[in-house]
Amino acid sequence: MLKQQLRQQLQQKLSPQQIQLIRLLELPTIELEEKVKHELEENPALEEGKDVPDDFDQTDTNEPEDTDSDRTNDNEAEADLSLGDYLTEDDIPDYKLQELRDKADKKEEIPFSVSESLNEYLLQQLGLRNLPEKEMKIAEYIIGNIDDDGYLRRDLNAIADDLIFQAGMDITEKDIEPVLQTIQDFEPAGVGARNLKECLLIQLRKKEPCEKTHYAERILKEYFDEFTRKHYDKILRGLNIPEEKLKEVVREITTLNPKPGNEWGGTMESAMTQIVPDFIVDANNGEITLSMNNRDIPDLRVNKEYVAMFEDYSNNKANQTSERRNAIQFVKQKLDSAQWFIDAIKQRQNTLQRTMEAIIQLQRDFFLTGDESTLHPMILKDVAERAGFDISTISRVSNSKYVQTNFGIYPLKYFFSESMQTDSGEEISTREVKKIMKEHIDAEDKRKPLTDEELASILKEKGYVIARRTVAKYREQLGLPVARLRKEI
Repeated sequence: MLKQQLRQQLQQKLSPQQIQLIRLLELPTIELEEKVKHELEENPALEEGKDVPDDFDQTDTNEPEDTDSDRTNDNEAEADLSLGDYLTEDDIPDYKLQELRDKADKKEEIPFSVSESLNEYLLQQLGLRNLPEKEMKIAEYIIGNIDDDGYLRRDLNAIADDLIFQAGMDITEKDIEPVLQTIQDFEPAGVGARNLKECLLIQLRKKEPCEKTHYAERILKEYFDEFTRKHYDKILRGLNIPEEKLKEVVREITTLNPKPGNEWGGTMESAMTQIVPDFIVDANNGEITLSMNNRDIPDLRVNKEYVAMFEDYSNNKANQTSERRNAIQFVKQKLDSAQWFIDAIKQRQNTLQRTMEAIIQLQRDFFLTGDESTLHPMILKDVAERAGFDISTISRVSNSKYVQTNFGIYPLKYFFSESMQTDSGEEISTREVKKIMKEHIDAEDKRKPLTDEELASILKEKGYVIARRTVAKYREQLGLPVARLRKEI
C-alpha cells in the first residue's frame, strides 16, 4: 500500500566561496604563495596587478571605506555572483591587507639561511668513491632513503624490491649490504645506521681503540637493553669492572651522537623547507605594531579582456549559437572563479589579522618583554570571543602559522595554554608550572633524580596543588623521561 509523506529537513550547505575560504585559512604564507601561483596559471581570467577602473575619480571620497555592515559581510561568504557584477563593478576588491602603520611597509626583509642537505653531502662523498655503475645506483637510492636523523629505516628487502620494479635491476639484499657498509663509512659518523645500536657501534669503531672503547662496544653488543634502561648494577656484575671504570665507559658512550644527521640541514626535502612567518609583530617603546608578511604574494584582479569578451558575447544575442552559448558559459565560469578567489583571499587576510590582533591583546605583556612567565592562560574560545569568529575558524588560523617578534619566531600554538588555580585562588598558565618543573629537573642531583611525587610536593610548597599524574603528564609534554631514566652513576 503506497503512502505519501511530507518531511521537512534542515540542512546546512557551504557555498563555493566558503569552501575556498576554509581551505585558504589553513594554508601558511609559503603555501599560499604556491596556491596563488597555481590559480594564476589555471585561470586566465585572473591576473596580477591592482585594478584601477578607467573612470576612477580620486576626488570621490564620500563613501566610507569600512562600516559595521561591511565588516559583517566580510565574515560571511557571499552567494554566487551575478553576471552584472563584472559589468558594473567600479572597484574590484583586492586582497592586500591594509597595514596598521605606514612604517610597516618599510620593514627589512626577513633573513633566512640556506644549508647544504645531508643527502647532498653524502652524494658528494659517494662521487669520490670509484664504484661500479650498479653499486653507484644502489648507493644513490639508499642515500635517498636516509632520513633527517641520518638513519636508514627501510628494510633492505623493500629497497631491493623498489630497485627491481623501478629501475629494472636484478638485485637481492646481499647485493645491497656491502653498498650500505660503504655509506656507513661516510661522514658524519653513524650515518646510514638502521637503529640506534648500530649507529653508536659505527661511531665507536671509528675511534682509536682503547680499553674504554672496548668495554663500550661490549656494553652496546651484550647489554644494550640494560644500558638504555640504566640498569647499571646488572652491567657491573656482567662485566666485572669497578664502578669508576663503568662511569668512564658510560661517559664515552654518551659523547656519541644518537642523531648524526642533525649536524646537517636534514634531507633534501627538509632543506627546501623554511619557516616563513605569517605575521610580523614589532614592539617599540611600549607600542606594538602588527603587519602581515605578504611581500611575495602579488595583488590580484579580474582580467579586463575576459570581462569585455563576456560583455561582447552576452550582448550579441542575435547570433546565439550552441558554440557561443558554451563560450559564454566558459567565460562566466572563469570570471566567477577569479572573483571568488580574490574575495576569499581578502577575507582570509581580514580573518588572520583580526585573530592575531586578539592574540596580541591577550598576550600583550609577552610581546613587549619576551618573558615566557608573562604568558596568560589562553584557549581557542578566548580568541574566538575577542575576534568575533567561530572556534573552528581560530583553530584553522592558528594551525601551521608563525609570528615573528622582537624575541624570535614562534608558532601561534605557542601562545595557547590551559589555566589552573593556585591555593590562593590566583589563575595562572600551566606553562608557568612546566617552567618551574623543568628548572628543578635541570638542577636536580642526577645520582638521585626527582620523582613525580617529589615534584608534586615541590610544586605544592610553591602554592601549586597538582596531582602526581598531572605532573607526569606535564613532564611528558616537556619531553623529559621518568626519574629512573634520568639517573646517572
